[in-house]
Amino acid sequence: MTLVWTIVFAIAFFALLMVSVALHEVGHMVPAKLFGVKVPRYFVGFGPTLWSIRRGGTEYGIKAFPLGGFVQLLGMYPPFDPTAKDSRLQRLADDARAAEWEDITPADRGRLFHERATWQKLIVMFGGPAMNLFIAFVLMWGVVGLYGAWRDQPVVASTVNCLVAEPRDDMTCTDADQPTPSVQAGLEAGDRIVAFNGTAIHSQGQLSELIRANMGGEMTLVVERDGTELTLPTVHTLVRQVPATLDPSRAVDAGWLGFMPVSEFQRGGPGEALSDLWLMTRQSVVALAQFPVRVWNLTVDLVTGQPRSLYDPVSIVGASAMAGQVAASDQVDAGARVAFFANLLAAVNLFLALFNLVPLPPLDGGHMAGALWEGVRRAAARLTGRPQPKPLDTAKMVPVTYVVAGFLLLCGLIVIVADIVRPMQLS
Repeated sequence: MTLVWTIVFAIAFFALLMVSVALHEVGHMVPAKLFGVKVPRYFVGFGPTLWSIRRGGTEYGIKAFPLGGFVQLLGMYPPFDPTAKDSRLQRLADDARAAEWEDITPADRGRLFHERATWQKLIVMFGGPAMNLFIAFVLMWGVVGLYGAWRDQPVVASTVNCLVAEPRDDMTCTDADQPTPSVQAGLEAGDRIVAFNGTAIHSQGQLSELIRANMGGEMTLVVERDGTELTLPTVHTLVRQVPATLDPSRAVDAGWLGFMPVSEFQRGGPGEALSDLWLMTRQSVVALAQFPVRVWNLTVDLVTGQPRSLYDPVSIVGASAMAGQVAASDQVDAGARVAFFANLLAAVNLFLALFNLVPLPPLDGGHMAGALWEGVRRAAARLTGRPQPKPLDTAKMVPVTYVVAGFLLLCGLIVIVADIVRPMQLS
């Protein structure tokens, strides 16, 4: 029965991902229509059309393979330039242009995307990622506000008494073992740390960053103990290998104090949700920058039979399976399941937003980069009194589009195969 529920919840998560993709395309379509761009088609999925309806000059529909979606903005490429020098690149660009301009009639002039102002193009192309960012924020706010989250506090739960000089069965401290900075300073369970080297402490996250950055330097703590503030003796923090804040898969040298913080289950508002989203954004940017390397490592591990790492990339298939595993688990309560479900969906939406902002075609960031460059050229022409340049011929980026699309397709297939052959296990 657990397997059945796992499959049911996995399908439900996949369906919600497709809703997110559909809303991403809405984020493009709405501002495009507001700016007068003709939008002939809006579809969820790819392949043969299962159902469609035409409203307001746009055909809305669902296609057979629910693996994404698209919105057609008419006139992405400028018209043919008869003065352009003939070359292989120009012919590739003109072939792509010809396919698009088959749908354009003289009556559509003035409603084409390439005719819009730079700021309008940027808003249209950013609308999709902005929608995913908004979804991620709403989901995280919903979890934090309605359910809550565990948050470490700058309060000592327990201290690590010593650094064991040599591994042994009996981990009791001996005279040969070095006391930790927390013990040397006299930290006790229940102490609330209120200042670190003169800096007032407001959160455990802030304290952790200060300790890390201190490396092996001097440290003076002020703690609140039994309602009284005490300044503890000055000691040195130690330099140890710890997981990097933005890339937990990598160990880095950092300052270390040696205590476990108290963790409290708390609800919060939009501020806490934004803080969580900002940390996740920074971590996602690092993961995105490492994406090609991580896919390569995943490929090697798949071929050599190595187990999956928690830090491996996952596909939509893998994310759906993970959501199904947790939602069908009887080891957590219903609230925790829903919270994980929502947080995972938020993380995927955030990654989709950041991924689409990469400045390479056919991603939204590639179109935004083209619009910005065109805007710079137009501004330079105005400042120097020269005639306005012709619209930037983004069709010449078609070869880059093919390379990027091929690379993404290959990576996607590798990750999907890994998620099927060797799925990631959360327990």
